[in-house]
Amino acid sequence: MQKNKIAAESKKKYGRIVLVGNPNVGKSVIFGLLTGQYATVSNYPGTTVEVSSGNIELGGRKFLLIDSPGVNSFIPMSEDEQVTRDILLVEKNENVVLVADSKNLKRALMLLIQLAEMDLPCILVLNMEDEAKARGIETDCRKLEKMLGIRVIETVAPERKGIAKLRDSLPLMKKPEISLDYGKHIEHFIDKISSLLPRANIAGRSLALMLLSGDTSLKGWCAAHLDTETIDKIEDIIDEAQTVLKEPPATLLSQKRIIFAEDIVQAVVKKTGQEAGHILQWIGKWTMHPFWGIFSLLFVLFCFYEFVGRFGAGTLVNFFENVIFGQYLSPGIVKAVKALIPFVFIQDFLVGQYGLFTMALTYAVAIIMPITATFFIAFGFLEDSGYLPRIAVLSNSLFSKIGLNGKAVLPMVLGLGCGTMAAMTTRILETKRERIIATFLIALAIPCSAQLGVIMGMLGSYPPRIAIWWFCTVVFVLLMAGTLAARIVPGEKADFFLELPPIRAPRMGNILMKTASRIQWYLKEAVPLFLLGTSILFLLDKTHSLEWLEKIASPVIVTLLGLPEKATGIFLMGFLRRDYGAAGIFDLAKQGLLNENQITVSIITLTLFVPCLASFFMIIKERGLKTSLLMFSIITIFALLVGGAVNLILGLLY
Repeated sequence: MQKNKIAAESKKKYGRIVLVGNPNVGKSVIFGLLTGQYATVSNYPGTTVEVSSGNIELGGRKFLLIDSPGVNSFIPMSEDEQVTRDILLVEKNENVVLVADSKNLKRALMLLIQLAEMDLPCILVLNMEDEAKARGIETDCRKLEKMLGIRVIETVAPERKGIAKLRDSLPLMKKPEISLDYGKHIEHFIDKISSLLPRANIAGRSLALMLLSGDTSLKGWCAAHLDTETIDKIEDIIDEAQTVLKEPPATLLSQKRIIFAEDIVQAVVKKTGQEAGHILQWIGKWTMHPFWGIFSLLFVLFCFYEFVGRFGAGTLVNFFENVIFGQYLSPGIVKAVKALIPFVFIQDFLVGQYGLFTMALTYAVAIIMPITATFFIAFGFLEDSGYLPRIAVLSNSLFSKIGLNGKAVLPMVLGLGCGTMAAMTTRILETKRERIIATFLIALAIPCSAQLGVIMGMLGSYPPRIAIWWFCTVVFVLLMAGTLAARIVPGEKADFFLELPPIRAPRMGNILMKTASRIQWYLKEAVPLFLLGTSILFLLDKTHSLEWLEKIASPVIVTLLGLPEKATGIFLMGFLRRDYGAAGIFDLAKQGLLNENQITVSIITLTLFVPCLASFFMIIKERGLKTSLLMFSIITIFALLVGGAVNLILGLLY
């Protein structure tokens, strides 16, 4: 995990401003407009959750602006929400910018109440003002400012409307003038808990309310700041509250906040009854239809795969690999290295079979980056249009059967384009358990487009029964492995809760801005993994360890899978790059060294075999070395056992 930029910048004693808000309210767009190109992305300490940070100068003073993960509450229900809460709790923040969806002020007010209880200065940004007006929703911002006691600014981020006003208002934040009375009994317990808490970056009242609500994620903070006796006293108070009160404290607190938020909304929001955008509303309605919604989902996923899997992984990769690198860059660099560097060892290290340029950079830039770029564009389109949550909802029932929820559909589909990027995008899943299961299934049973293309071309030359055996076996393994993983992998299944935004027309400028930022991040994050992996392969080759590995693996390939000894090298090459392995099977078949049963066994085993080297290093980065090695071992054994079983069954049938 890379060093955390937020912690590093904090040491420079910059002021800190945190962007918070519900998911899908446009925080990232506002963050990008305020920080420009000086943004960095890093994992929050101890997590795989990404947090963006960037410098901003206000009135001659430098601030660190932090874009926190979207939340529905500061009482965490996911790792993302805990990271946002911890940014406010653990770090000293001067100001908070609460970004709201103008169409749903109530949700934002629920967060603002909690920020007020934390005693943090705030600004409320009502983003997507244009969408609210299109739906006949108008908010009296001046009246809202008086009721809340803070600045309220309307924005349309993609059009930069209101951004200059927001920037000018950042130094003028005030603490909200909101004070909820939760009733005599609850206030009594709040006071008792608050008196036992040490001074923190947020108010003790807020911490007491979180503890009363049953926030178990605060156990670590309590253990670090309180002695055992004090913790026991707080737990006794919480137990007493649960006994005395007629309903759970969390329910009573939530009810009070909802009533308060609804009263404010009723006072400042009015519906004009004049709604625009009927076509988009119609599309939004039919995308969630029980019957037609499935067709829309299949159509969108098909377009997604065509754009990323075929155009990105096919057309663009061929152009970059064969034309730009193959005809121009590679020959020139190879010639220059051999002319300038007399040492053969260094030449091989740079431009040999496993050279940093000929393999690492060629893979990273010519092969993976076109797939990455097209995925980010397609993902940005789904994100900006509001269709992304709909995909998750429509596919939720299917994925729930294998221990996941609907959000897993995107990494799975992306896996058909590139396993490396798929492993990276499992970050959109809420719990560690779901990310482990999704990563495992992608690595085990989702062939990347490069491998899939070779396999499809190969299957077309042989009887249909080979294709049927391959498809049915891979799907069966995917469902079986997912079901087993759901039972074995520890952890709770995340609650599936998504609020559906309206379907909107995507803005290309917004999509391209996000894509450019994400590609920059990819180049910083993924390219070093390719360089590291290629260096390891170079050393294995020079020490003849690759030949040794082939000799070790030959008995398993020949005896268990019933394949010729030459097939051993195919699986090693498949680890380097999946389509190389598939191409190797194709070549052996053309030479007449494989019969139909052996072809079936080999493509099934190779599909289920360990992911390519780049994917493996990405999995290590995302899931950690221990978990990745365990996955690697299980997948290897699983693929060989399934291949051996298919070999045995085919031997009996044919």
